[in-house]
Amino acid sequence: MNKKRIVIKGLIILLSVLLIIIIITIGLFLNELKTLSSLEKVDEYPFYTMTYEGDYGFDDFLNIGASSDKDIEKYVIKRLLKGIDIDLNISSAGCTAFTTQNNNGKQIFGRNFDFPYSPPLLLYTKPDNGYASVSLVNLSYVGYDENYLPEPKKLNSFLTLATPYLPFDGMNECGVTMALLAVPYAEPPQKEGQITLNTTTAIRLVLDKACDVNEAVELLKQYNYYFSGGVDCHYLLADSTGKSVIVEFLEGEVKIVDTDTNYQIASNFIAYNGLNIGEGYNEFDRYETIEEHLKNNKGIITVNDAMDLLSEVKIPNKTQWSVVYNLVTKKFVICINEDYETQYVFKFESE
Repeated sequence: MNKKRIVIKGLIILLSVLLIIIIITIGLFLNELKTLSSLEKVDEYPFYTMTYEGDYGFDDFLNIGASSDKDIEKYVIKRLLKGIDIDLNISSAGCTAFTTQNNNGKQIFGRNFDFPYSPPLLLYTKPDNGYASVSLVNLSYVGYDENYLPEPKKLNSFLTLATPYLPFDGMNECGVTMALLAVPYAEPPQKEGQITLNTTTAIRLVLDKACDVNEAVELLKQYNYYFSGGVDCHYLLADSTGKSVIVEFLEGEVKIVDTDTNYQIASNFIAYNGLNIGEGYNEFDRYETIEEHLKNNKGIITVNDAMDLLSEVKIPNKTQWSVVYNLVTKKFVICINEDYETQYVFKFESE
């Protein structure tokens, strides 16, 4: 065999090995590549959308839970990020939320997310063993900031693969909707034998596994909790039937705040048993503004009215997004960074 043939044979072998490596790599990372390829920037603030493809391992996570953010980091690094490091980071926030009916008798859910600079991501998920959902994620929680932002089709978007574990509010295909809001303190359950979840995985639990508010509450009662970054929270929950509750954590128990009206409002104060202990972000003024409007309209407003109301109770330079979900039609409207003239309208299709 002459030298030329040896070289050609060597190149063929090398190319064959490279082709096998590429095929194996694509096979191993196919869902991750499809997920990252769906990342789209729809607003220059920026605001992104993305569809998560495949299994993000939440059922396995529910078997072990996490007692700290480091535990979640380790799980996400191993399961979703293929060993790439992540640093979860959260600081104190405001937020206002309410649920009521629109003029067509359909349940709606409005929410302001008030926080330091937080580029939002609208994430679509469809787990094999759970309900499809949409959720809004604060990307600063995975380390992005004004000087370091994910770019579609580029490697620096890889950390967005962690976002199924980081919903701050969302709605699933049943119409169950949930949002977190900061409160001055919480005393969550720490019961022996129960798995522990954190602030955001509690929302993922409900979005993936609950088809109404009652089912969501029963699920939440089965777990212990800790609050990421030391920011204690409570949650507003609603479903398409009009049922709603505030979920709080006191005396080591999950406490439920019902409503005797056709609307319910949550802000940054503990509402259980009339405690009304505030967080310090004009939470009572914001609550009263919404309450007055809903009372005057007998709890029936349009989606446009709901967004106008959210703009009225925004926290200047802090409101990162405002969203109004229709829990029946699954249509929702999002405004970014207090720009209420620009509205992004989406229709959630579970199929």
